[in-house]
Amino acid sequence: MSVHVKEEPVLVPNCDVENTELAVINGNGESELEDFGTCVDDITDRVNQLEQKVVEVEHFYSTKDGAAQTNTSKSNSGGKKIAISQPNTSKCNSTGKEKSKGKHVSSPELIRQFATIFRQIAQHKWAWPFLEPVDVKGLGLHDYYKVIEKPMDLGTIKKKLEGSEYSNVREIYADVRLVFKNAMKYNEEKEDVYVMAESLLEKFEEKWLTIMPKLVEEEKKQAEEEAEERASKQLAMEAAQAEMARDLSNELYEIDLQLERLRESVVQRCRKLSTQEKKGLSAALGRLSPEDLSKALKMVSESNPSFPAGAPEVELDIDVQTDVTLWRLKVFVQEALKAANKSSGGTNAQNNNNTGEINKNNAKRRREISDAINKASIKRAKKA
Repeated sequence: MSVHVKEEPVLVPNCDVENTELAVINGNGESELEDFGTCVDDITDRVNQLEQKVVEVEHFYSTKDGAAQTNTSKSNSGGKKIAISQPNTSKCNSTGKEKSKGKHVSSPELIRQFATIFRQIAQHKWAWPFLEPVDVKGLGLHDYYKVIEKPMDLGTIKKKLEGSEYSNVREIYADVRLVFKNAMKYNEEKEDVYVMAESLLEKFEEKWLTIMPKLVEEEKKQAEEEAEERASKQLAMEAAQAEMARDLSNELYEIDLQLERLRESVVQRCRKLSTQEKKGLSAALGRLSPEDLSKALKMVSESNPSFPAGAPEVELDIDVQTDVTLWRLKVFVQEALKAANKSSGGTNAQNNNNTGEINKNNAKRRREISDAINKASIKRAKKA
């Protein structure tokens, strides 16, 4: 790689990798370093912002996939199903424990139809015991609240109807049944109140069945509309996330290009490593830990894909590496050795048991690298 140098570069005489400073650009180095530093800071800020967006996109798709898996596991047939609560069609299988869906809101027309049925029941000649709350104290029913968990009466239902407190006819249905079920639960079968409640409940169930087709139709239609709305929202969210992902990809690509241009600009302004510095770099590579050494070899393979960085034995020719690779290695080795020196002081006591094995592995790896470098040097000498 040719290096265009406008002025004579300022050489750093000390070639020790651990102590070499990075002030390696031409004459007006300080201003250019400031410019590079500002550019790097700007890129770092952009990367941090993009990182937050990437996290948001990843979270969206991970949550979406999780929800899809949950929905799939709950589906028996694998097809798109809409669960509709089916009504009880006989007195014997009506349990009184049926609850409203909560999400479904009955139409005003259906509410009016049910109100008509309610008035017919409330105006029945046998309905008078159920029009008001049970007078527990007046009748001396001391155990009433122990037997009946949720008291209910037709008068309370009427007030709630008039106050528009019901949004679903199933809620009204459940309360009306509760009135008669409570009476049948507390009273004996032979008592008049029990017989009256049982008779009214039977009439009510018969009338309830007349509006069931309309109710089921409404619930099905509303469920389908809600499903379509959810699907529409989901598609809109996916489209927005996909657009954000595309924008992120484009921005990251631009940053990569900007970093590459910045790196090339820095290399063009950097002096070449001297022969002595290359020797110092070769020696410093042998002092790296196995982990850091693997990272350094990976840097070489990034600029030279044919370089076998993961092979048990490698032959590294320092002289054939590009200036970019050499400076990357130089900076990396410098930082790695500094970090190793800082951490070695606090970990010596903890690593006494492993020191022998680690030193053995390090020495072996260093010998491999040194041998490879020496082989390359010998070859070059023979060619010369």
